Amino acid sequence: MRLHPVDGADARAVCEALPAALDGRHPIALGFSPASDDVVPDGTAAVVATSGSSGVPKRVVLSAAALRASAGATAARIGAGRWTLALPAGYVAGLQVLVRSMLAGTEPTMIDGHLTPDAFVDATRRAAADDLFISLVPAQLATLIDAADDPAVLAALRAHRAILIGGQALSDSIRMRAMDLHVPIVHTYGSSETSGGCVYDGVPLDGVRVGQVDDELRISGPMLATGYLGNSALTDRIFTTDERGERWYRTGDRGFILDGVVEVHGRLDNVIVSGGINISLDRVERAVRSVPGLEQAVVLGMPDERWGEASIIFAEVRGGDCTRMLEVARARVAEEIGRHARPVQLECGELPMLASGKPDRELLRRMIHDVPPPS
Repeated sequence: MRLHPVDGADARAVCEALPAALDGRHPIALGFSPASDDVVPDGTAAVVATSGSSGVPKRVVLSAAALRASAGATAARIGAGRWTLALPAGYVAGLQVLVRSMLAGTEPTMIDGHLTPDAFVDATRRAAADDLFISLVPAQLATLIDAADDPAVLAALRAHRAILIGGQALSDSIRMRAMDLHVPIVHTYGSSETSGGCVYDGVPLDGVRVGQVDDELRISGPMLATGYLGNSALTDRIFTTDERGERWYRTGDRGFILDGVVEVHGRLDNVIVSGGINISLDRVERAVRSVPGLEQAVVLGMPDERWGEASIIFAEVRGGDCTRMLEVARARVAEEIGRHARPVQLECGELPMLASGKPDRELLRRMIHDVPPPS
């Protein structure tokens, strides 16, 4: 079957194309223009281009059955109702908001442009339903929590039955502030390869199995992607089949399963070697984000003349003393991990963001290494 391009930034266009895509009659390409020889298997609903925030972008092939299975499992866990779209429809989290709406027989409430507290309040009022749902990334939640001293914003947050938070790690400070305000957040874990979030607050959705091989988390279930468009070698490496014929997705994430609860501890490959010692940048970032004012910070590796590699913090600091905040962050990292893991630098300034609402880590890496962006 041939793909039909749809502008993922145009939520209404994606919404219009979705019924035919989920019927398997008209598979859509989101986030890229398919080549004339790009052919997908029967039953494909969409091919989603990943953000490429941590490497080379991939094109993930999602069947109608996988998208429906994911949406159905979400409804079984948190309920069905009226969804608000605050994420680009060209990304899997935004696409799933539309899929869930369609399967629930409801019209999604659209937020045009960036999510602001005023836009959120307006959308909540327009939705005017008892069972309200929305998907956000942590940066969006932080914006709303920061504005929650406005009674209208707090009321809109509390009006939702569930606010799904995914796309990246949620800092403990933001989580605790949301809990203190009685905001009904649900932290989700998943990816484009799993048709979106498939583990909610550490518990896999119905039909999902999470396994652990060495330190790597692996996921099985009916919402797994078919593979990667035009890259059979990568598909065979990332999607494996065990001796029982069960198909698994290798997440590349370090994690553990304790009493049935999944704990994610960052990427297996997000490690630097500093002075001969392996340092997990995910652990450093978690410690840094516990510092007030650095809740949305990004920590990356950089070349270091003395140690070989070191870590650097990027953060948008509002009204804070960057020198003092670096001292506090270094002390926090030394306390939680060790002196060897302390970041050497804090760059204060506006973070470049992807359309998905996540920090553009790849652009920041290029800035570190002074590499021009691809033409």
